[in-house]
Amino acid sequence: MYQVVLVDDERLILRGLQTVVNWQDMNCIVAGTAYDGRTGLEMIRTLRPDIVITDIRMPNMDGLAMLAAIRSEFPEIQTAVLTAYRDFDYAREALTLGVFRYLLKPSNMDELKETIRLMVERLDRMPQETGEKENDPVDETVACAGNYLVRSALQYMREHCTEQHLSLSDVADHVYVSQWHLSKLLNRETGKSFFDLLGGMRVELAKKLLEDPAVRVHEVAEAAGYADVAHFSKSFKKLAGCTPGEYRRQVHPSGSVS
Repeated sequence: MYQVVLVDDERLILRGLQTVVNWQDMNCIVAGTAYDGRTGLEMIRTLRPDIVITDIRMPNMDGLAMLAAIRSEFPEIQTAVLTAYRDFDYAREALTLGVFRYLLKPSNMDELKETIRLMVERLDRMPQETGEKENDPVDETVACAGNYLVRSALQYMREHCTEQHLSLSDVADHVYVSQWHLSKLLNRETGKSFFDLLGGMRVELAKKLLEDPAVRVHEVAEAAGYADVAHFSKSFKKLAGCTPGEYRRQVHPSGSVS
């Protein structure tokens, strides 16, 4: 039987989904339920279900990032959205990220059952489809999901790159994937590691700060997210090809260097 995980912050909805749908007749069993997105994702990583039905408007959660994370990290899982959020662009983006159906609350029960039936049929065909598509390129929705996650991760890094202790784990948590998976996605999409990307962002910020001769080098280092000047100078030279002082002299050839 196919395992199903249900995620919704409305307990009444969860109870209804568990009792109104005859899961056994559909060759399914509800393996777990969660009341928020993060708990749901932890459950998905543990249980590796075949089907996930989830809301996307829950507290402290980016619904699209969660859907992208599921599609990118577990492309074999069939996902359907059941939500009261009636936004066409949002729904279109969700479908681009691999969601099988975008259902609106209150959902027609026949529509919900039909969605589950079709997901089960797709799962039934999967072994055969996998064999036929062995040499095919990565599924388009999986690629879209990975690209979405990388864009979200890079945006978060730009906003937090001045924090000295920003880590791959922090960014992975923000986009709902494992560190290993995010590292793989960043390398695939940008050709660079997390640390190279973070260092590049910090050095670009440092260059702007160095253009002001009134700001001392140690102040630039701190403002750019470095714990000490030595580490800052080493990283800056590696990425910019010159020391911070040399860069400042290039910008202000006749000025004083702090």
